[in-house]
Amino acid sequence: MYHGIYSFQGFIFLLPAILFAFYAQARVKMTFNKYIRVGNTRGLTGSQVARYILDRNGLFDIEVEHIGGYLTDHYDPRNRVLRLSSNVYSGTSIAAISVAAHEAGHALQHAKGYTPLVIRNQIVPVVSFASQLVWPLVFVGLILGNGWLIDVGILFYVGAVLFQIITLPVEYNASSRALNQLVDSGLIVDSEIKYSKDVLNAAALTYVAAAAVSIAQLFRLLLIRNSSRD
Repeated sequence: MYHGIYSFQGFIFLLPAILFAFYAQARVKMTFNKYIRVGNTRGLTGSQVARYILDRNGLFDIEVEHIGGYLTDHYDPRNRVLRLSSNVYSGTSIAAISVAAHEAGHALQHAKGYTPLVIRNQIVPVVSFASQLVWPLVFVGLILGNGWLIDVGILFYVGAVLFQIITLPVEYNASSRALNQLVDSGLIVDSEIKYSKDVLNAAALTYVAAAAVSIAQLFRLLLIRNSSRD
């Protein structure tokens, strides 16, 4: 009974979410690669845009640094550093300045105490630790026939799902702040707004896909637990 549910129903729940995640990753790369070839009218680099947005909002103490890799851009709230990959840091494309503005949006959230970001930052260490225990607990519980261990593993995974869900408003709000900053400060012209939206929306879709995968995985774990009791 268990093997049938695990291989069939669990697969059915998980496959669409995984396909969606692949689609989202492909779309963000295609969109980024498309607009990385479209220069912004002002001729500004990603690092200049990030610096301007930070300074415009009084965040003079936050450094903007170069980091290696591809689409590795992020804001580090602990060290108060905004790190941009090569294509973004020195790039003058619509893609570069949009991504830079998005990361600056996270810095603005941090400075304003944006509640979803505060919650996410607080639960990161706990969720990271608990996530590593999920499958060991589930497997040991199945081997020993101990439903309590499986339930604990699922409870830990619920924390990971909540983290993904909380991440959604954080990312969409950062993109909204980014677009507002770009438009209000005149960093982009009217004809470039749609291009910037395309980049920001494609990036946000990856987080929607991650949430979908985590929810599907939760259903899969629930099926495993239920089948172990049959």
